[in-house]
Amino acid sequence: MNIKVLVLNQNYEPMSVCNVKKAVILLYLGKAELVESKNGKALHSVSSTMPCPSIVRLSVFIHAPFKRVVLTRKNILRRDAYRCQYCGGTGLPLTVDHVIPKAQCGEDAWENLVSACLRCNNKKGDRTPEEARMPLLRRPRRPSHVTFIRHFVGQVDEGWKPYLFMS
Repeated sequence: MNIKVLVLNQNYEPMSVCNVKKAVILLYLGKAELVESKNGKALHSVSSTMPCPSIVRLSVFIHAPFKRVVLTRKNILRRDAYRCQYCGGTGLPLTVDHVIPKAQCGEDAWENLVSACLRCNNKKGDRTPEEARMPLLRRPRRPSHVTFIRHFVGQVDEGWKPYLFMS
């Protein structure tokens, strides 16, 4: 019952990810319809059997306001795939670095914060990447909620890829 299920709005826009128990409740109550099931897996009760859901679609359109991803240290590390944005190192203790340092009026924003290993963060100090001659591997930007659905799940089910714009 710990299987992840993709929940789509009525217009097939990805809304969230839930566990299979919540998806079965939505299906049983008629609040959602089955779009795709897990191959070869079924759920059994005393009197019935149903395919194990992989993707469900809500029966009624839910007007959700623009989903913003909260700016936190953990979310910055997730966005950068736990990789130093200066040297590309992984598996190192990571910090969050201001591209334009606070000493130069840099702000706490998605576009100004990146993951950096301790070595690179100390080497860069209170300088911009250009001043420190340490170019960024990738320019930081605000992530979408779809990006975070992908990262939340980890290994994405093949059937989900068209709905998460990954095909």
